Amino acid sequence: MFEKIDVNGDNAHPLYKFLKNEKHGLVKNIKWNFEKFLIDREGNVVDRFGSTKTPEKLVDDIKKYL
Repeated sequence: MFEKIDVNGDNAHPLYKFLKNEKHGLVKNIKWNFEKFLIDREGNVVDRFGSTKTPEKLVDDIKKYL
């Protein structure tokens, strides 16, 4: 079951602190809903995609880590 959590700021959930620390690119904070992080089989954060990138456009990136 999910609940609303903070993804930015002092009260950010530990998962999002980790994800943002591993892949922050030009902007560290999450700007909008549907931001995506790609994680490999070993649990490494290998890429981060903004909310405007659709799941269909991630297929090639995902296939690299399958």
